[in-house]
Parts: sequence; structure tokens; C-alpha cells
Amino acid sequence: MPLKSHRYSIGARLFLSAAICCALVLMLAGIGLTTFYRRSAERGFDERLSVYIKELVADLAAPPEAERQAIGDLGEPRFDLPLSGWYWQIIRLDGEKPTIRASRSLVGSQLPKLLDQQLAPNARGLRETYVSGPDDRALRILEREIDVGEDGRFTVAVGAPADEIDGDIRDFRFALTLTFVLLGLALVASTLIQVRFGLRPLVRLGSAVGAVRTGEAPRIAGQYPPDLAPLAGELNQLIDANREILERARTQVGNLAHALKTPLSVMLNEAEAGEGALPDMVKTQAAIMRDQVQYYLDRARAAALSGALGGVTETAPSLDALIRTFSKISQGRGITGSHSVPAGIRFRGEKQDFEEMLGNLLDNAFKWADATVEVSLAPPSDAGPERIALLIDDDGPGLPNEAMADVLKRGRRLDETIPGSGLGLSIVADLAKLYGGGLSLQKSPLGGLRARLVLPSV
Repeated sequence: MPLKSHRYSIGARLFLSAAICCALVLMLAGIGLTTFYRRSAERGFDERLSVYIKELVADLAAPPEAERQAIGDLGEPRFDLPLSGWYWQIIRLDGEKPTIRASRSLVGSQLPKLLDQQLAPNARGLRETYVSGPDDRALRILEREIDVGEDGRFTVAVGAPADEIDGDIRDFRFALTLTFVLLGLALVASTLIQVRFGLRPLVRLGSAVGAVRTGEAPRIAGQYPPDLAPLAGELNQLIDANREILERARTQVGNLAHALKTPLSVMLNEAEAGEGALPDMVKTQAAIMRDQVQYYLDRARAAALSGALGGVTETAPSLDALIRTFSKISQGRGITGSHSVPAGIRFRGEKQDFEEMLGNLLDNAFKWADATVEVSLAPPSDAGPERIALLIDDDGPGLPNEAMADVLKRGRRLDETIPGSGLGLSIVADLAKLYGGGLSLQKSPLGGLRARLVLPSV
């Protein structure tokens, strides 16, 4: 049963997993760095605002005369521009009615009092948050509560536009994204190079195994990394063991054939010398036994050779030789044979099996043809993937449709006047089946019989 291949190769799996991991790591790193930078930007912005709060607190603690002259003079013109987004506000908490002092930029509006929002102060005593300003702009606001003794308790707040922080973060995020995209592309490219370089020995090993399978090389050659060298060695040992088993099977089949054919030949010779019913019976049965032995020996040999590694046969030279031989044999009957199989078409199997199959089919075609026998190659789409379909046509009488399946049975002959054992077509069908192919009979365009032989190809 053939193994099912996964749609993703090892290289693709390694590349995709590495690319996904790189993307996740870069994305998480980008999120972490952006969060860290936001906090850093907020701290830097808060430092600026806290400086203004300290100046306002110093103004509140100054003598009354100085307070009237210097309070709110922070050296920042935007505190004086209406609705500029830069605001300060001081609220006295301990009077009957809260007294509010504010920057000119507030133009009569007020900042929300964080003390009323139950926000906890930080380690420096500052409350901090984002609020909506007088013109609905987002503000970053800091507030501090102070007690100046007899002069009262105050809350001092300073706010500034939050879009300055957001702008810095946007610039940082853009630069970070661009950097990480370039870094990601570089990592993907380096991963692709690493995968290709790392899997190159495996690709070479696969090509070497394919070369052995197609008969281009007898063994796996070349040097491989330490983790692949044992595999290559084991495969070579498997190839050698397979060849040894096949050679042993060939020898045993040959010995058995010789051991059986010799006694049968003796029996036939003795029967030929005698007269009467018994010698005739012995002669007939011995001939049948010889044909049956040959048939099953051929099947056993073909079963052993059909799984051999590296067996490849060029079809055109074998066809040339076979057609030339049968044309000479049939020369007195005026039968011509030809083939149109192009060079380079190769059968994945043993040469003697191919010649035995084609020999039987051509023998049958020349035996029944009137004048012409042709061998052609069916289109690849008709044969199937990694298959060749050879078409053997003759212009003889052909066969009725109901008899086509019958003649493929072992020992079946439709015309007893023609010499033969009736095993030829059945041997061809069995051999083709052992190689994963098949034999079928059809009506030929020449008017006679067409034998369609499907075999594995390289």
C-alpha cells in the first residue's frame, strides 16, 4: 500500500514554523517595547508637568507681596494662550467658598479636581490621569495637595495635551514597526537559507535513492553528514540484500527448471519411441506438465523480479529486436511488423520480463495477422501517472467481444488447429499484474485484435 504524502514538505514545515515563531516573537517584542516606551514617555512628560507644579507651590509659599507679583509666572507662553491645552489651576480648600486661581489659557473654565475622583497619589504625592479638557481635547493632568499652614490648604493642578505623548508614541511605533519588518524579512531570508542548506544532504539522499530505483546507479554514493550517513549505509545494505535474494531466487528457479525439465524430456523421448495408447497418453500429459511447470516457474521468477530495485528497460531496442525476429519467422506469409514507440520510453522492470510479455503478444499478433502488425504508444493521459500503455494491433480476424476475456484464462485456446499451449496471454496478464499494470483486449482499428499492455514507467 503506497504511503500517503503530507501536503507540506519537511523544508516547508521548518520554514513555516520558524517564520511563525519569528513573527510571534517580534510581535510580542513590539507590544512590550511600545508599552515600555509609553510608560517612559509618560514619566518624562510628567516630569515636565511636576516642575511646573513645584514652581506653583513655591509661589504659594512666598510672601503675599511676592505672591501677587509672581504667582503663575512659569515662563511658558502657552499658559497665556486661550485654550492652548496647557493649563494650571490652584484651588483653596479650607475657605467657606473655594478660591480658584487659573491660567489665562483656561478662559474661565475649570479643570476637574482629581481629589474628588478618589485617585490615590503616587510615591511623590501626585495624582495623575487623563481627562477631557475645556475644548474636549485629551489632557494629561497632574494634581498635588499641599498645606501651607496658616495660609491654608490647596490643590495645585497642571495639564497639558495628551496628543504630545501620543505623537511621540506614534513616531516610535512607526520606527519600531519598520525596523521589525526589516528584521523579520532578514530573519525569514536567513531561515530559508538555513533550511535549504540544512536539508540539502537529505535532498541529495532522496535523489540518490531515486537514481537507484530508476537504475541510473547501482548503490547510494557520496558523503553525508554524521546523522544521515548511517541511513545511507543501511539503505545500501538493504539494496545489496535485495539483490542477493533475487540472485538466489534466480538460481533456485533455474535449478528447479532444470531438475523438472530433464525427467520430462526423458519421458517424452521414451513415449515417442513407443506405440499405442499409453505412450500417446504419456506424451500428451508430459507436454501438459512441461507447459504447466514452465508457466508456474515463470510466475515465480516474475514475482521475485517485480520488486527488484533498479530494474529499467529501454522499450524501443527490445521492440526493434522482437519485431525483426517475428518478421523473419513470418516472412513466407508476407506479414510486416513495425512500431512507433519513441526512444527514451523506459519500462521500470527486468528486460527479460518485458521481452517475454511483448514476445508473447507479438507471437500472437503475427500468428493471426493477415499482413500487418503495428505497435504504438497510447497517450500519457490514457495510461495514467508513471505508466506506459503499449498497443499491439493486427489486421487478422480478431475476436468476438464475449471471447476477449475468455482467452486471458490460463490454458484457454479458441482454435485448437493453431500450435500453442494457451498459456501465452495468461502469462502476459500475470506478469503485467505483478508489476502493477494490466492486459486488456479490444477491437483494433486495423480490423483485428488490439492488446493493450499497461506497465510502470520511469
